[in-house]
Amino acid sequence: MTTVPTDLLVAGQPVETADRFEVVDPATLEVIAEVADAGPRDAAAAVETAGSAFASWAATSPRQRSLILSEAHRLMLDEAEHGARLIVRENGKAWSDAYGEIVYAAEFFRWFAEETVRVRGDFRSAPAGDKTIIVDHRPVGIAYLVTPWNFPAAMATRKLAPALAAGCPCVLKPAAETPLTALWIGDVLRRAGVPDGVVSVLPTTDPARLTTAILADPRVTALSFTGSTGVGTALLAAAAPRVLRTSMELGGNAPFLVLEGTDVEEAVEVAMVAKMRNGGSACTAANRFYVHASLAGPFARAFTEALGRLRIGPGLDTSHDVGAMVSAAERDKVRELVERGAAEGGSVTVAGSAPESGTFLAPHVVTGVEHGGTLTRTEIFGPVAPIVSFEDLDDAVAMANDVPVGLLSYVLAGDPGTGLRVARRLESGMVAVNRGVVSDPAAPFGGVKESGLGREGGFEGIHEFLESRYIAADL
Repeated sequence: MTTVPTDLLVAGQPVETADRFEVVDPATLEVIAEVADAGPRDAAAAVETAGSAFASWAATSPRQRSLILSEAHRLMLDEAEHGARLIVRENGKAWSDAYGEIVYAAEFFRWFAEETVRVRGDFRSAPAGDKTIIVDHRPVGIAYLVTPWNFPAAMATRKLAPALAAGCPCVLKPAAETPLTALWIGDVLRRAGVPDGVVSVLPTTDPARLTTAILADPRVTALSFTGSTGVGTALLAAAAPRVLRTSMELGGNAPFLVLEGTDVEEAVEVAMVAKMRNGGSACTAANRFYVHASLAGPFARAFTEALGRLRIGPGLDTSHDVGAMVSAAERDKVRELVERGAAEGGSVTVAGSAPESGTFLAPHVVTGVEHGGTLTRTEIFGPVAPIVSFEDLDDAVAMANDVPVGLLSYVLAGDPGTGLRVARRLESGMVAVNRGVVSDPAAPFGGVKESGLGREGGFEGIHEFLESRYIAADL
């Protein structure tokens, strides 16, 4: 498989459009493809085909759906280098990040292939003894899936896999920055045996019009979105009139707590993963570092030195640790945040150097940061590490919780028991104790407060696309 689909995928077939848009390699600023630009008419066609396919796909046996998802898993791994190359070219990330993403993304197909055949129901006598309670589950209907640019493969499979496992046809709208990976995954599913009409992929440069058209169709019954809190709340408002089933994975602002007595070398090792995975462009990235005063200086120095050793450059060169940011606009937003942090009294150190061409950005460490400033209130989404010093553990926990979002938190503790006790006090849907990565298809991914609704992955993931049905039977 070496060809790259650039047309829409509707009813299992490529569909050309009159309008097309350019996909740019952020490392070189070269145009690498021109992709079909979907509009409301294409949205209507995708929903129509999904509606026609719903009954037969829902009636397909769980075992057959499982086999198709297993084949998609195999195909993705067989073509992992091809998929990684697509991600590097359109997203800019380093090769190791891109290849790792493909392996991780494929795992969602395997996990939900297994979950497809293990959806549990309930059969029991009512406490009053007057009836039998039967609970089963059925697919909710057509699912509209909206994914971001930072993990173009993993965010797509994390939604497609459970929806397909549950028996729901899907319409996927990828980010305009990274449509090629999504179109490839749609083609993988087609070749794996997903029937025509069950999956459509609609890249667009006008997501608002496309989304309005799709959500207005009464056959669309579920919306799953990953992206910013601002866009998520707007989509929730759009979904409210029809009381759509919604799953929202929204913004993060992850605190990274380094407790008294923690080994600095180990803390830095974990911080490098938590901060620099995907170049910092991740909703799970450590965003604000709260370090005990006894460790703040040594941690900042060691962290800066480690960041300075990273090799920054085009991702197709596998010797590079960090690639380009997805666009000049994203890079410039991060630069502006650093400037604001400096104006508020932070001391900025640039760790290492980045190429002048393309959209590269060297890591920045900002010390002397006060909690409540710009760098602790904003999801940075780039290679910037603001460090706040604390004396009292209760103050650190209070600062960590003092934001309107709560996706992920990190705790570094010399004593794991202390780390776990602190983890239970943090207001986030996920906590990493003494490690830099939590994401796993077998675990429920999601946040609290303004970080979202519902969970993706784990045993819970498939139930975002299933409706529980209770039958009261006199047997």
